Amino acid sequence: MLRLIKNATVAGLMTGAASLVSCGTSMKLAIPAAFKEQATMEHVNGARGNKMQVSGITTSKIKRGIHISSPARGRTRNFFLENLFLNQVGVQVSETMQQEKAKFRYSISDGHSVLNVFAHERELNRKVEYEATKPRDILNGFEMLQYHSYVFSAIITPENENGINHWELLLSNIYDREAQHDNNPFAYARQEDSGIATDGSDTIYLKPLSIKKTALSNGKEGKLPFKLFSGYELSTKDGVVAIIDLIDRNIWFYKELDASERLNISAIGTAIFARKVKDAKW
Repeated sequence: MLRLIKNATVAGLMTGAASLVSCGTSMKLAIPAAFKEQATMEHVNGARGNKMQVSGITTSKIKRGIHISSPARGRTRNFFLENLFLNQVGVQVSETMQQEKAKFRYSISDGHSVLNVFAHERELNRKVEYEATKPRDILNGFEMLQYHSYVFSAIITPENENGINHWELLLSNIYDREAQHDNNPFAYARQEDSGIATDGSDTIYLKPLSIKKTALSNGKEGKLPFKLFSGYELSTKDGVVAIIDLIDRNIWFYKELDASERLNISAIGTAIFARKVKDAKW
């Protein structure tokens, strides 16, 4: 069983405490003191590259399959009747579906145990597009999102048993305008995907961390006009085990984790940093 900070969640601790520290154009995620005191921060060298290292734990070269971005198969709405009228006022409307897929694999080792990671990503977007049939029209190129889905899955398997279980990681994010009865024409797909990692016995919950408050260089507090997706909190029902900081590309480990737990969390963290479809450009 994972050893945890009891009855604590970083998302809860961050309420009113989390901030971005601005220095010119740079920003840093402020980790709450309650967790920081019981954790160690390790930078992920090579994050988003083809080989990573974190606290003596190293990945092999990441082998990637074909990264595909193409129109998706499926039924889209026919706007024939609507266009009979809209064309008269210089507007053409259509619906498109676009998909993006990628996969990769690599191994990760702490010098004693080796884990193999096999991962897949898939993103699907369905949009209604408005185009002007007359030049210089204000509606030219306007898009309205109808549906968005993102799914990331990874299988983490030990190369030799050594008492390490097989883990499965799943992150997802879905927006459905019709199901959510959303009438906002400017709605967009949020970045905050969430999910779980489990070996069938233990479960780690991955919650997105999004922050809006900023600490300005003059010491005053400011607010961003939007929430900034900044990382993930990894926790069980009892408390926090790690934080993945997407801004500075760090992993914060709870100090009492044993070697196998740190290796497993490093596999989860490096898999997240290795993504290409969901590649937050910090």
